[in-house]
Amino acid sequence: MLKFSTDSKKDNGGEGGSNRSKLILWVLIAIVAIIVIFNCFSVVNEGFIGVKYRFGKIVNSSLTAGLNFHIPFMEEIRPIDIREQVYEVTTDAYTSDTQTVDQLKLKLNYCYDGTQLPEIIRAIGVENVESKLLVPNVAKISKDEIGKVKAEDLVQNRSTVQNAIYESLKETLDSQGVIVTAFAIENISFDDAFEQSIQAKVIAAQDALKMQNKTAEKEEEAKQKVIAAQAEADSQKIKADAEAYAIEQVQKQLTNSPNYIDYMKIQNWDGKLPAAVGDVNPFVAIDASSNSATTP
Repeated sequence: MLKFSTDSKKDNGGEGGSNRSKLILWVLIAIVAIIVIFNCFSVVNEGFIGVKYRFGKIVNSSLTAGLNFHIPFMEEIRPIDIREQVYEVTTDAYTSDTQTVDQLKLKLNYCYDGTQLPEIIRAIGVENVESKLLVPNVAKISKDEIGKVKAEDLVQNRSTVQNAIYESLKETLDSQGVIVTAFAIENISFDDAFEQSIQAKVIAAQDALKMQNKTAEKEEEAKQKVIAAQAEADSQKIKADAEAYAIEQVQKQLTNSPNYIDYMKIQNWDGKLPAAVGDVNPFVAIDASSNSATTP
């Protein structure tokens, strides 16, 4: 009986060990499953695009922002920044009249063309875009365009040269998957002597413009005076013509009626008797022969 009891305990102990092993195994399986599940998804942030690789080969280059699925241990998702980026460079250049442009600061804004992103990755790699595409092209094209103009024109028409560089860069880089969004020449420096000559010329041009404006102003004032004098002359002529016409009419009336002057006196009399010594009635006729007066 004792021996049987001992064997039973051994059997129970073996069964318990087997259960613990199974439990550990299931726990390990659950952990592995959780790890696998978590590795099935990758997050692509806003402003980025996801590129999926399968054993190193691109199988999808347009994964949008958010949670994206991939097969663990077989596939990988790499985020690529597709936001607008800035490339700046400072270099030297020469104008067509052999003036040196010192500390020429250039600024290029760009982003990637999503449709050509796989080719960029295969051909040069996104991390090499700046060194292999931007560095040689931006400096070369800028120097070429600046070399077509005189230094003075570069100073006075910077925007024209800037637009020419922009168009040339856009044509060159767009075909390679880099979209040029903006370009700017942020600084142009020449030697002190040339800058002083440019400044003097600008000042002289401004002074000449001021003199032209003053001359035009004086000419306008003279024109206004001539116009005013002509208007005054015309006014005097009209007035003289009116007076001559009035005199002519009076003379005609006198010719036709000798008593017209008396009529005009009566018309223009204000009703007041003239101030004189003694009482004199202007309407009393004096008869010298009889020394008597009668009222008309």
